Amino acid sequence: MFRMYLIISSLKAAGLGEVSHSLWKNSKERMYFLLLLVFFASPVLAWLPLEDWGSGNVTSSVGESGQCICQVFLPDTTFPADRVESLQISSNKLTVDVELHINKLISFKGKVEILLQELSNLTIRLEVVESGPDKYIKLDFELLRIELREFEALVTELKVSLNSSSPAFDSLYNEIRNMSMIVDQLESYDRSNLEVIRIEFAKLQKKLEKCRDEQDDFSNVQIGSCKHEGILRVGKPVVSQLNANLHTGYIYGGWGKDTNPLSGSESMYWYSASTDAVVRYISVYSDYYRLIMRQAMKTYDLYASSDWRGMGNNYIIRANTLYYQFANPFSMGRFNMTSQKAEYRVVPGASNRFSYHYYPNQILDFASDESGMWVTYATEASKGKLVLGKIDEAAFALSEVWETSIFKQSVTNAFMICGVLYATRSVDTKTEEIFYTYDTQTRQENYVSLPFEKFQDSYVSLDYNPTDQKLYMYNSGYYVSYNVKFKSA
Repeated sequence: MFRMYLIISSLKAAGLGEVSHSLWKNSKERMYFLLLLVFFASPVLAWLPLEDWGSGNVTSSVGESGQCICQVFLPDTTFPADRVESLQISSNKLTVDVELHINKLISFKGKVEILLQELSNLTIRLEVVESGPDKYIKLDFELLRIELREFEALVTELKVSLNSSSPAFDSLYNEIRNMSMIVDQLESYDRSNLEVIRIEFAKLQKKLEKCRDEQDDFSNVQIGSCKHEGILRVGKPVVSQLNANLHTGYIYGGWGKDTNPLSGSESMYWYSASTDAVVRYISVYSDYYRLIMRQAMKTYDLYASSDWRGMGNNYIIRANTLYYQFANPFSMGRFNMTSQKAEYRVVPGASNRFSYHYYPNQILDFASDESGMWVTYATEASKGKLVLGKIDEAAFALSEVWETSIFKQSVTNAFMICGVLYATRSVDTKTEEIFYTYDTQTRQENYVSLPFEKFQDSYVSLDYNPTDQKLYMYNSGYYVSYNVKFKSA
């Protein structure tokens, strides 16, 4: 009743006194008003349907100041205990669920901390592996098998040629057989293997090369000497490995050693390749071991040079300078890896229409021998016949030119030894042949037949290196080299 009194007083204070008073004149309106007041005055009843309110007692009177005074006696109502109980059950269930989730989060946190610790340990171990000699690399198992079969055949051939057996040959043969078993076992377990396997393989390869060199006496002429009558024969191909990009799609390119190395760089090797005959970079390696392990000492980004326009495959390095085919304008170019500056010179009369037989863009072919730098090309005036030019390294220009009688497009590649041009052609899918020579001193040309194995169907680069008297071939993505034996003078 006190609450009702307050409500009516509030209405009066708001200027609704007369309106409220007038409501009593009509019993129907009075009942509506009372119901409205009861609704606001009793939240509990507001939860109940109107028919569940029951009947109440209402009395009214006029106060001393003429105000309306209502006394409402509400009936007893039942408290909604069932709803409160349902709410409490739901609340308890939610509390239990929350606690379960909290416990799971605590458990997960512990597991995550353990995993993070294990990951940290693995990271430390990986850093140790990467910093040490046991770096993981992906091996080409099929190539290893091919090489091991070749080594096995070579040992057998050497034993037959000597017509005797020895502990050295027997030991090598057993090593090869053991290596073959190791390769098969490794491939069945994991294709990412420790570098130590490659190290052992490189050691075995060196042993076999030494045996072959001693047997065939390839090193029959002193390094740098031209006291011989030219090539007698070319040895078997030595397949070092797949290129550093680990992809046979890198068919354009080259590899080898500096043909006139600067002091301290005598053991340096280089490699560059691409998928489209565009020269983009060149990597150098401190020695043969680093080349095999694909651990470049430095990689030159040739595109970083604003005047770089390298194309073709038959480039070469001499005195820490890369000689290559300049694309536009068509000319010969060179890139000094010390100053990292590039320059080019137009070759008078050189045509960009005549390439070697195997691939396009082999227009200018650079070569180096005991007497300096050379370049071969063809001209419109020569009607596509091979032309040989001697490069003056100081002036970076042609000092003398010789025209041959062979068509360049019938030639697969060419190289220089002691001022003599050697040209090759294809015999079949496995055999290449040195078929032509041109002596720049006597201006005499000869047709010869010096067959050799080319490992795969085709190649893009074949160059002679006077520092070790070997031929270096880039053969469909593989590093290949040959020992050369000369005719005695």
